[in-house]
Amino acid sequence: MSASSHASVFAPTPRPDGLINLVGLSKDELKQTVVQAGLPAFRAKQIWHWIYHRGTTDFAAMSDLSKELRSSLGDRFIIDRPVIDTKQVSEDGTTKWLLRWPDGQQVESVLIPETDRGTLCVSSQVGCTLTCRFCHTGTQRLVRNLEAAEIVGQVMLARDELGEWPSPNEGRLISNIVMMGMGEPLFNYDNVAKALRIVMDEEGISLSKRRITLSTSGVAPMIERCGRELGVNLAISLHAVTDELRSRIIPLNKKYPIAEVLQACRNYPSAGNTRRITFEYVMLAGVNDSDADARALVKLLRGLPAKVNLIPFNEWPGSPFACSTPERIEKFAAIVNDAGYASPVRTPRGRDILAACGQLKSASVRISTAERAAISQLMADKEAAVGL
Repeated sequence: MSASSHASVFAPTPRPDGLINLVGLSKDELKQTVVQAGLPAFRAKQIWHWIYHRGTTDFAAMSDLSKELRSSLGDRFIIDRPVIDTKQVSEDGTTKWLLRWPDGQQVESVLIPETDRGTLCVSSQVGCTLTCRFCHTGTQRLVRNLEAAEIVGQVMLARDELGEWPSPNEGRLISNIVMMGMGEPLFNYDNVAKALRIVMDEEGISLSKRRITLSTSGVAPMIERCGRELGVNLAISLHAVTDELRSRIIPLNKKYPIAEVLQACRNYPSAGNTRRITFEYVMLAGVNDSDADARALVKLLRGLPAKVNLIPFNEWPGSPFACSTPERIEKFAAIVNDAGYASPVRTPRGRDILAACGQLKSASVRISTAERAAISQLMADKEAAVGL
């Protein structure tokens, strides 16, 4: 029996309205779907081009297909996008979209514009199971994983909003993607990997793996596989230098302690001097921001191709922590930097619309107007107190 006879046959699941969403299918799945519909296999390549390079959502626009074929495709298939429930634009230009899926669940995506690039923060789950104590998303229970179509759909929706179709070779408004939104990407690895392969495909959106970062709280057994199969940049949410403290603020550390996570980082296939692993470190006043903590961090990272992103804690209603002072952050950064590790301090973006790091929480658990007003006043008072 030939090897090909063992190949699994893909059977797409129709939506409740009977249509099949073509977004999120791999190239092979799209080909199988097209063939099952009675069409020549080469049509899959044309459709892929229209969906991921041209960004079309209407089969009628596929001008290299016959009028009859376009009509037939529209009767059976759909090129779906999430629905925008709300769109907020921060005073610093950061944009946050609250997106809704057909089952009513919601997630948030955030675009952070810079002078030389734009970074899209993409969610992988509705809610989160990790309950990290400094993270607003962690106060929302995990509802479900996002499908590949829902993950890549966030990227496509953002490009719709920015008018960034066809896929440009230069001057992208969305030049970088970070899997750093709601959820733990490595707890939804198959869907995340499938979506990122679509994003990286050179015949479609064509975003380089060097411009994609996957951020994890430390699911150690999955880290090496991610590097081997995807080769994207890796970011680790570290935030503490002892297991005692890290287990208190990141409960996942009880299962995968610091030493195990760091060993997985040392084994990460694509890590090197030109592609350093990023260690995220949120600055919590009186908790993890001492000089001794900085020196211990340097010791932990010894021998790793690493850089450290120092993140001023972004407060949210009911948060149990306060942000370190600018002076304390500066001194901490100096110790790490003097040891040879770049330690930039992340500029908070989108705080006024709760779009900053650690503040995402979908409206499936809504934040009241009073809470938003309270946190805006809290930020204003804190910044005034420290002279920002």
